[in-house]
Amino acid sequence: MDYDVPPRQKRRRWCGVAAAMMLVPAVIAPPSAYLLAVMAALTLAVSILAWPTGRISLAQAAGGVALLSLAADIGYFGQPGLVILWYPFETVALLVLLERVVRHVPSPRVGIVAPLTGAAVILLPLRFTLHAPNAGLKESVFAASLALIPAACATGVGLYLRSLDNRRAHAVALARREQRLEVARDLHDFVAHEVTGIVLEAQAAQLSKDAGPEEHLALLQRIEKAGLRALDSMDQTVTTLREADGRKWGEPPPTRLYGLADLPELVGRFSSMAASEVALSLEDEVAGTLSREAEDTAYRVVLESLTNVRRHAPQAGRVQVFAGRTADRAVEVSVADNAGPGAPAGTRQGGGTGLAGLSERVSALGGSLEAGPYENGWRVRCLLPAPAIR
Repeated sequence: MDYDVPPRQKRRRWCGVAAAMMLVPAVIAPPSAYLLAVMAALTLAVSILAWPTGRISLAQAAGGVALLSLAADIGYFGQPGLVILWYPFETVALLVLLERVVRHVPSPRVGIVAPLTGAAVILLPLRFTLHAPNAGLKESVFAASLALIPAACATGVGLYLRSLDNRRAHAVALARREQRLEVARDLHDFVAHEVTGIVLEAQAAQLSKDAGPEEHLALLQRIEKAGLRALDSMDQTVTTLREADGRKWGEPPPTRLYGLADLPELVGRFSSMAASEVALSLEDEVAGTLSREAEDTAYRVVLESLTNVRRHAPQAGRVQVFAGRTADRAVEVSVADNAGPGAPAGTRQGGGTGLAGLSERVSALGGSLEAGPYENGWRVRCLLPAPAIR
């Protein structure tokens, strides 16, 4: 059994068998049959072999065989009856080669090689009709017209399979792009949040010159914890990338999904690393009412908003985080600060990359996200639809 034989080696074996079958009958045939046998063997070999082989591509091999076949149509002057013996095999090989060319040869070379291979299929009957005693122009045109039908079918099959290949490649490209965007969102939402906290802690340490050893030790501990959380987020992201190829289609990534129940821990971390007074208002039983994706999105909205407060409104004295139900039973998540109008509006959205991406996710879930001036500061407000509490 040859279960362990590589596919290319199997093709070479079949190629050798097919070529031998075409050449053996020429041994007992007149010398004029050698050209027919060699052309049939060569065409079968090119149609079976896997390309590229070495530096020879499918376009080069198919174009060369097509040119040789057309030259043989004109240059053959042997007995017309001998053509019938090898004609079916060379025709089938050229049709298979035409399908492979239309499917696999990239543009713009396919526009040259495909018509050349198709012409070899259509004009192959002329090898018989041009030299048959009872055949003339009318018979040649009729035979070429008949050969046009299978050539058109092979071209159609090649075009159909090429469209499927292009669609599959496009789907793979979209999946990879979505994966890259997801990784970028994770890095922005989680790693950047922790790194921003580390930077602010270091800046605060430079300003507090009178701090004692205990304060410095507490500061270093907070920086260490933030760094470990950032590393953990990066590890999760890398794990997601490594395991992506092994996951089933539609299976959620292994990265942890956060939710509204994690807001107290998030607000506590922010409060420990910021000078602002942070208040969290989390209504009872609101956590867990949304879908897993919606819960994670709501958490990311709060995370991004708090990160923006650190970056663009460090002078804020108070930050209010709210998560609860609205009058129409939707879930509202908002983060408001009282930093005042000092920070320009254009800088309060993190360069347009954080909240803009979250806005798309919220919209896809049927909700809305708005950010803008509010009272004496800035507010980010997110609304997500949710079933009524029973």
